[in-house]
Amino acid sequence: MTGKIIGTGSCMPVRVVSNQELSEHMDTSDAWIRERTGIRNRHIISGEETTTSLAAEAAGNAISMAGIDPEDLDLILLATSSSNTHVPAASCCVQQLIGAKHAACFDISAACSGFVFALITAQAYIRAGMAKLAVVIGADAISNLVDWEDRSSCILFGDGAGAVVVQATEEDIPFYGVMHTDSTKAGALLAKSRHQRIQPAMEETYLRMDGKEIFKFALTRVPQVIHEVLEQAGCGVEDVDLFLLHQANGRIIESVVKKLKVPPWKVPVNVDEYANFSAGTIPVLLDQLNRRGKLKRGQRLVLAGFGAGLAWGGSYIEWQMDRITGSEEG
Repeated sequence: MTGKIIGTGSCMPVRVVSNQELSEHMDTSDAWIRERTGIRNRHIISGEETTTSLAAEAAGNAISMAGIDPEDLDLILLATSSSNTHVPAASCCVQQLIGAKHAACFDISAACSGFVFALITAQAYIRAGMAKLAVVIGADAISNLVDWEDRSSCILFGDGAGAVVVQATEEDIPFYGVMHTDSTKAGALLAKSRHQRIQPAMEETYLRMDGKEIFKFALTRVPQVIHEVLEQAGCGVEDVDLFLLHQANGRIIESVVKKLKVPPWKVPVNVDEYANFSAGTIPVLLDQLNRRGKLKRGQRLVLAGFGAGLAWGGSYIEWQMDRITGSEEG
C-alpha cells in the first residue's frame, strides 16, 4: 500500500509587495535585492487573510481537483511555523473550514522542510494502514515573524500555501523519503516565542538568520539528501525529470543546480515572484506546474526542503496524474 497524489492546490495572498515598495521604507533597491536573491516580489497577507485561511483555501483547491468529498478525508497534516493559533492546531481550524469532519488533524513544525516531512509522514500513515485519504498542506505567513526594518532578512520572505491530496492505492508506485536534523546549528535561523505579557515584541522574537551559514548548509545538505533518496530509488540525477527545491532564494538554487550538474530547466523556480514562504514553497510550485500542464504521468520528481532546525529532507515520487490544463489557483 502506498499513496498517490490525486489533486494539488495553492493560495497566495492578494497583496503584492515589490522591491520598489520596500525601497521606499528602507535603505535598499530593486537592483540590490535582485542581484543578491533573485526576488522581485513577495505576497503578504492583509485584511482577513491568515495562515489558516490560506491553508484552507489551498486544501479546498486540491480537494476540488481530486474530485473527492471532504468528509471522506481521514487525515489532515499541516506543515507550518507561523500558525495564527497556538490552540487548537491550525490543521483543526482547516478541518472546520473545509468540512472534513472525520479527519484526524495535527500540525508539523519543521520550517522550510515542513511540507516534505509532512508528505513523508502521510505516506507512512498510508503504508501502515492508518489512513486512506489525506490532505497535506504547507502554509506560512512569515511576514508576521520578520522585522520589517531589517533589510538583511525581510526582503527574503513572503506568505502563501500549497496542498496535495494523497490517496491510498494498491498500485506499485515508488515513493522514497528521507529526513534529517542537526540542532547544533539551530541558532543560524531562529525566532523565539512571543508572549502576550511582553509588549512590544522583543528583538529575539523576530526571525534572525545567519545567511552565510544557511547558504553553506544548503549547498552541502541539499545535494547530499537528493543523492541519498535517489540511491533508495535506484536511479541517478540524470534519470530525474524535475527537481522541486524549496524556494529559499535564487542564488542558493543556482548553486545547487551547478553542484548537481543538471540542466537549469529541470529545476523550475518561482522565487522571483513569491520569495521564500517556508513550508508553502514546494507545494505551490508543484501546483503551478500541474495546472500549467507541465507534469505528465510517469515523470520522476524529487522534492527537497531545507531550513531552520537545521532540518532537511527529500522525497522521490513518480507522478501518476494525467497532464492537465486550466487556470491557476491563487
